[in-house]
Amino acid sequence: MYPQDKLAKNQVPYESQIEEVQKAVNKFQKDNDGILPIKTKDQSTPIYEKYPIDFKKMIPNYLSDAPGNSYENGGIFQYVLIDVENKPKVKIFDLRIAEKVREIHMRIDAQGYPPFKDQVSKNVYTINYKKIGYKEEPYAISPYTNNNLPFVITTKGEIYVDYSSDLYQALKNNKEHVKQGEDIRSILTKNSQFVPAYSLPYTVDEKNEPIFLTK
Repeated sequence: MYPQDKLAKNQVPYESQIEEVQKAVNKFQKDNDGILPIKTKDQSTPIYEKYPIDFKKMIPNYLSDAPGNSYENGGIFQYVLIDVENKPKVKIFDLRIAEKVREIHMRIDAQGYPPFKDQVSKNVYTINYKKIGYKEEPYAISPYTNNNLPFVITTKGEIYVDYSSDLYQALKNNKEHVKQGEDIRSILTKNSQFVPAYSLPYTVDEKNEPIFLTK
């Protein structure tokens, strides 16, 4: 009974745990001349995975332990910071998405070349899963809508989750004005504990519908 009970707890994004980490991060930053308790990542790391929280830097002075649902404590969530230049906010993402991305990459590497299917935007394609041995298309579960989200592949062979349907829903419900050419992913993080992990930038077209933001 115990392991299953523990596993269930580790899969719940408790708001109280996120709030506790937020308070600890705020105090750490105040006590350390603006320095944040984060792990160093490469400059090219996508923005929503770029600032993972380093709990070792906060234990025991600011936290007694890492949250039970965090990766560091056997959970499925990676704790990250966003808006680090202005007002750092603690958010999370589900590491099972990272596992799925890794699995697709491994199959592509085994085949030797990316299985491009249909072009959906400049340098962005759907994936021909049959070519890499899938009988059914893999998907990520949206932290915003619980819908199944597809994956896309870039011409560089990088795998991303396609959050178009989530963004479409958010734009429909969102009264704020968004501009063409600006990255609109922040509308997903505004009222959620989650970041859109493994996502490409998006903007809106003339109909105010989400499209990939291509350079």
